[in-house]
Amino acid sequence: MTNFKRCIAFLTLVVASLMTLPSLYAQGGGGGGGGNDTGFGQPVAGIDVDAAGVLKVRQFDPRLANQRLAAARNKRADNDVMRSADLRKVSLNRLEAAIADRLAKGETIDQEMQALAGLTALEYVFFYPETNDIVVAGPAEGFFADPTDRIVGLETGRPVVLLEDLVTALRAYAPGRNGTSVISVSIDPTAEGLQRMNQFLASVRGRVQPSDARRLANGLKQNLGLQKVTFRGIPTSTHFARVLVEADYRMKLIGIGLERLPVRVMSYVERAKPSAVAANAMERWYFQPNYDGIAVSEDGFAMKIKERGVQLVGANERVAKGGQRVASGRVNKASQAFCLEFTNKFPQIASKVRVYAELRQLIDVAIAAAYIQQQDFYGQADWNMPVLMDESKVNVETYVAPSQVETAVNAIWKGNTLMTPLGGGVNMQPRMALSSDRVEIDADGDNNRVKQSAGPSQLADGQWWWD
Repeated sequence: MTNFKRCIAFLTLVVASLMTLPSLYAQGGGGGGGGNDTGFGQPVAGIDVDAAGVLKVRQFDPRLANQRLAAARNKRADNDVMRSADLRKVSLNRLEAAIADRLAKGETIDQEMQALAGLTALEYVFFYPETNDIVVAGPAEGFFADPTDRIVGLETGRPVVLLEDLVTALRAYAPGRNGTSVISVSIDPTAEGLQRMNQFLASVRGRVQPSDARRLANGLKQNLGLQKVTFRGIPTSTHFARVLVEADYRMKLIGIGLERLPVRVMSYVERAKPSAVAANAMERWYFQPNYDGIAVSEDGFAMKIKERGVQLVGANERVAKGGQRVASGRVNKASQAFCLEFTNKFPQIASKVRVYAELRQLIDVAIAAAYIQQQDFYGQADWNMPVLMDESKVNVETYVAPSQVETAVNAIWKGNTLMTPLGGGVNMQPRMALSSDRVEIDADGDNNRVKQSAGPSQLADGQWWWD
């Protein structure tokens, strides 16, 4: 048999399902949007969580998606909300009143409300003191629900900002409360699993050869077992939480070469040189916002969130004998390069793959919610969101909370170093974007000009959005 250290070459484990997730849309192989042809040519992927809280992958026939797309386009001409707009404004106070009216009549929240009138991005927050309207605004277009029941734009395929995600963020920064400091998800192996992994490796030491790669990978997966999912700052049973965990584990699949992006990004395993990596090294990768890019009017009543990227950052650890994770203190250049390229290309990736567009969208939604609370627009408007804050009236905690995911293993022989599990997550601190050293004052008045371009003073009874 070949010596263990020479034969166990490059085994990288990551938190996720073993199934490689397909691209969501045909255009560019991705699914975030871009272009005008949003036809579906490949299986549409979504996620599901079983009764035990274990994340699963679901796939749908693209023909069903194309049927829904065609039906939605046929209805577009008959409905103003289905028309595209460079800037659409949504009054949160008036939207809540419209929801309350429907609920009082025994009706449900309609799709127009669920889709926030088709907003595909949240770019502005406005406060109108003359009418006490708290308004969010951004580009909008017609929309429909794809086979995963995700509402997406008819023209671009971009995900639509969802009422349930906005409500989740508003509750995290609710009127009269301190608000959360961190919204995050972390996916990590257990200490017991890491200890079993080390024991398994010791049991096969000196008795493996290159043809044993798959057997060894399966043994590592079984011994590590399920990995835990931990959330902070938001309820675990929300769509908001699902986006965070999906973005996290799919990023790790990309890093170890189990999923390929429609945008060329060299994976970590392609870059890594085993001789430069310590034994039992763990590469932990995290998404975090680029907190720069907020412009605020001098009176504070008009805030703009400029187009931002999302950063991927890495942290190095190693696994000790007892299964504890300890900082390695070493710099892994392959990990750094993977993170840098992913960060630099994030706007392109988000335009092709839906979940990353959703991640960026949720960061902006959280920053907007934190700004509304920071400026006390609630107090100025004498509004405490009695309906939106009430889970019994506006349900957002409607999913089985993801609490575990399977360990995924990719076995590649390359050199003579064993690399073991990855962890990480998504970590956003929306208030950091609003700190004085990051916020730009809009002295030229551009934000106010956009705010005053169309106001809420002439709206009809029951109207809650306008262009």
